[in-house]
Amino acid sequence: MSAQVVEGRVIAQRVYEELKREIPQLIQQTGRRPVLVSIYVGSHPAIEIYIRSQNRIARELGIEYRWYHLPDTAEEREVLHRLYQLNQDPEVTGIILQLPLPPHLRRSVLVNAIDPLKDVDGTHPENIGAALIGEMRIGSCTALAVMRLLEATGTAMKGKEAVIVGHSELVGKPVSLMLLDRLATVTICHIATAQQGRLVEHVRRAEVLVVAVGSPEVIKGDWIQPGAVVIDVGINQVGKRIVGDVEFSSARERASYITPVPGGVGPVTVSMLMQNTVKAFKAQIEQAV
Repeated sequence: MSAQVVEGRVIAQRVYEELKREIPQLIQQTGRRPVLVSIYVGSHPAIEIYIRSQNRIARELGIEYRWYHLPDTAEEREVLHRLYQLNQDPEVTGIILQLPLPPHLRRSVLVNAIDPLKDVDGTHPENIGAALIGEMRIGSCTALAVMRLLEATGTAMKGKEAVIVGHSELVGKPVSLMLLDRLATVTICHIATAQQGRLVEHVRRAEVLVVAVGSPEVIKGDWIQPGAVVIDVGINQVGKRIVGDVEFSSARERASYITPVPGGVGPVTVSMLMQNTVKAFKAQIEQAV
């Protein structure tokens, strides 16, 4: 029996419907409109597609969207200066630094320079630290998308064997914290796990599997435990095809739920960015009172 495909676009649309009711009320109450600002450095076609999508959706929701494009020769101090200006601008609700950055720019330095209250991507150490102690204010958009997709399956996380493949700051680490908060038993796999030849054994016992490594179809379908819930965060181009990190067609024959690529995690991640912008807007209004 084939797995049920968890369509991200459907879940994202539910989030947008909630925001379409909430944002006009906030604008009426405050006389202000949420403003989301994107910083994009260099030249990356995929980022430009993402920015256009963000812009379109934000405007449909009533969020003002601004974006600044700096050349790939921009020095770190130039980007820091722009972030400082946005931090100080009372009109700006949220700031997102588009990744990846050109190799000469230090991601950690630039992310740390964003005001934590305006960090709508949930990557500032202060926001990550709040999640660590179970007091999350604004979470990583992609990690929140993973959790929203898991919730859509109706699977109770308590006591489940959850395996995360990939330990990035954007996905693996925050998802592990969120799953721990839901009392799942969490294992994180990474490059050393694969080098030791242990990846397959961990994946095979996963009742909940989250994969985010950026390697096309690295997780084979016959590794999947029958009935497992599979969330594939990866998006890779192979020739003219876009594929995930999981071998979808064969994994679908074993899993109970699985996300497609494209159309799974991606659309929900954008909806979480919009939701985080509204959360930041409300927090800043409360702070100003």
